[in-house]
Amino acid sequence: MTTPPRTHADGTATGIDAAVERFYARHMHLLDGGAATAWARTFTADASFASPSMAEPVRGRDGIEAGARAAVAGRAAAGEVHRHWVTMTTVRPAADGAEAVSYVEILATPRGGAPRIELSCVMRDRLVRRDGELLVAERVVTRDDRPHG
Repeated sequence: MTTPPRTHADGTATGIDAAVERFYARHMHLLDGGAATAWARTFTADASFASPSMAEPVRGRDGIEAGARAAVAGRAAAGEVHRHWVTMTTVRPAADGAEAVSYVEILATPRGGAPRIELSCVMRDRLVRRDGELLVAERVVTRDDRPHG
């Protein structure tokens, strides 16, 4: 039996839930390592993924996997390695998982070149538990360099 995390008066967890931290570490290692299929499996079958760089939100694992495969191929063609740094995560417990808000920086390193911050954004996830595992049911990304709306 697991104990729900303690919360502050505002409803946020008193410390990042260790399971959420482990989830994001594995999740981003899969993406940055080019494991598009395994990364897509960290989303629910009917998940949605919205970002201002997309015309419409992507729905479902197949679409999420296709987007990840395209990103992996684009990085390979550009000769770059990307690392997603998930930081400053706040977690609000929810009945079926958690609501998590994180800052994400994407560090891009060209082969033989100097690293640069490619993107700074906010990632809002609705995480759910399925068969004891956390999965992303909904992700909304907002970019710091673009207006919110």
